[in-house]
Amino acid sequence: MSTGIRGSGGRRVAATLLGLAALLSACTASRDADAEEPPPAPATWSAPLQACREQPDTPARGAETLPAVSLPCPGGGTLDLGRAPGVPTVVNLWASWCAPCREELPLVQELADLAGGRVSVVGVVSKDGVPQADAFATDSGVTFPSAYDRDGALMDGLGVNVLPFTYLLDADGALVHTKVGPVASLDELRALVAEHLGVQL
Repeated sequence: MSTGIRGSGGRRVAATLLGLAALLSACTASRDADAEEPPPAPATWSAPLQACREQPDTPARGAETLPAVSLPCPGGGTLDLGRAPGVPTVVNLWASWCAPCREELPLVQELADLAGGRVSVVGVVSKDGVPQADAFATDSGVTFPSAYDRDGALMDGLGVNVLPFTYLLDADGALVHTKVGPVASLDELRALVAEHLGVQL
């Protein structure tokens, strides 16, 4: 007994399925196109966030790397985690809804102030609204560059659903250490940078 779709009713079902498949493929193509160029950062930020630094046109490489997402930076520029940072880098994921971030974020700012050009410190605002994140950054005195990841593409790619997380990358973009949860002090951050990135601050 044949299990194929036959008759005029079968043709209508087949036509409907083909139409749905075309619609779904169009949606997928649209998402892929959006992934190539990050959306512009919202213009409503008032926090004095610095621009994300330019990166070499070199793919990130190492035994482990962060997901290759590209995100707009409200202060200007783009953070492209698929490319090598060019200098040792600390990537801190934060959001206004993250209670531990309220104490940690000023410490990350202190690290950024101390680092100069020897280490890049960049944040990723994750799954947060612009007004909330902007007010949080302003209240915390944050000026270090931060990318805006409204939909949490990086968190999803990493398989995390809580914050904060801090990732240490070497100049080639290799992930050399992951700090789960908040740091307790600037000294702890400095020790992590010294141990895993080989830079004394």
